[in-house]
Amino acid sequence: MASKLVLVTGASSGIGEATAIRYGASGAHVLLLARNAGRLKAVAESICRAGGAATPYAIDLADAKAIAETGARIKREHGTPDIVINNAGAGRWLPLVDTTAEDALAMVEVPYLAAFNLTRAVLPDMIARGSGALAYVTSPASYLAWPNASAYIAARRAVAGLAETLQSELAGSGLAVTLVVLGNVFGTDYWASNPGSLARLPKPNPILVPDLSPEQAAEAIYSGVAARKRRVVKPGIFRALFVLNAIAPRLVARQFRRSIPKQG
Repeated sequence: MASKLVLVTGASSGIGEATAIRYGASGAHVLLLARNAGRLKAVAESICRAGGAATPYAIDLADAKAIAETGARIKREHGTPDIVINNAGAGRWLPLVDTTAEDALAMVEVPYLAAFNLTRAVLPDMIARGSGALAYVTSPASYLAWPNASAYIAARRAVAGLAETLQSELAGSGLAVTLVVLGNVFGTDYWASNPGSLARLPKPNPILVPDLSPEQAAEAIYSGVAARKRRVVKPGIFRALFVLNAIAPRLVARQFRRSIPKQG
């Protein structure tokens, strides 16, 4: 990895921070993208203190123009990334009637449009080079559905659709596309940043479906991209749930409704 240039979005905290640190420890030069300049700087300094290399780029990934400008700047300053980790995500879980048009747009802008626009910014040069890897981090909502999270689930399915289409579109190009599906990750700012969402999280059996740490999530991303896997699913039990949902969707939907904590 010492010669690799790795771009990570949502790198100021949580999964993105842990992933950036993991790549930095491997010898890669990590490009950190997120809105919070102060936290990005702290993550970059942490990677550098550990002997790695990192460059922060504060950016609002909901801004298509900013993505194009930052992509051009990265190309001038560092060249074309070898690996792009599309991890940035947002989304407050709400019933549809309580979800405003602005809420829905924000959930489409990040993660889906952010991943689309960033991919569009770097992909031509990656194709011309004939090598590289793209990863898209999403949640089980890409394949499962539950009440009171309609806009969130729709946006996550868009991310999966983007990744799966690119796997077909880029076949034979030398590029690998990995869709990373992660269950609940503890120790992140996600739930605090999206108030009320945790109360709407289905509560499956914690023995069968354990939570992940940011470091476990980062390792799943790192190893999956290195192996050029098409899809990474953690915890693995979700693979069985996806198959069951394809066979018996009503059964799975009923179980999810029962697993959601009662409101109020």
